[in-house]
Amino acid sequence: MEYTTTNVIDRAAMALGGGLVLLGVVGLGIVEMLDGAPYGAAPTTNDAGEVSATPLVDPNLRTGLVIAGLVVLLAWQCYRMAAMPHGETDDQRVEVTAD
Repeated sequence: MEYTTTNVIDRAAMALGGGLVLLGVVGLGIVEMLDGAPYGAAPTTNDAGEVSATPLVDPNLRTGLVIAGLVVLLAWQCYRMAAMPHGETDDQRVEVTAD
């Protein structure tokens, strides 16, 4: 088995982990911007203490998506380390001739 190429598990883990991180940061960030001001994660209150504006998407949901994506990528990396046979490396050596 060649370890320098990606297999189905590698591609699926990269797509799932990267997709979750991008959805949590970029996707829901764009949704928040399209919703309009305020952009903060905390509810906005007026002088009387009444909540006047809240974010459209719960910040806990966005944080959870990013953390889930990072956990998937960490689990994939642990799988790659365990699947690599001992004594072999993933490096490719190329001979370069001097001019």
